[in-house]
Amino acid sequence: MQVSSSAVALSLLVVSISFYLKEYISPDSDLYATLSLVSVAGVVVMVIAFSLGLGAMPWIIMSEILPINIKGLAGSFATLANWFFSWLVTLTANLLLDWSSGGTFTIYTAVCVFTAGFVAIWVPETKGKTLEEIQQFFR
Repeated sequence: MQVSSSAVALSLLVVSISFYLKEYISPDSDLYATLSLVSVAGVVVMVIAFSLGLGAMPWIIMSEILPINIKGLAGSFATLANWFFSWLVTLTANLLLDWSSGGTFTIYTAVCVFTAGFVAIWVPETKGKTLEEIQQFFR
């Protein structure tokens, strides 16, 4: 998840920089077209990095760290939170893009940097550990 969130942050940073630079360049120049391709490539890399880590790993981690007695309720809450924030991003994306394309992707970059830090500090490594060992981490 750290690699995925870092890669997503880096690709979104590339997209935001390309949008900021496009504001100062003539739409008729070759650099403008190149920056357009760079921004598309950044979004493609972001989708790939998200799909390989941040998109799938929370579901796996949820099944590994939740105790059996609250797995149903906590899993339902986690799913609700996931879909709520997906809805919130979808709802606000067009409003933010109308405000500033570069600013929108800068905000998304900051969120991904926060995610990388959050994962580094609070998400435990579960590889090769039993449920009891994982639960000890949270006590």
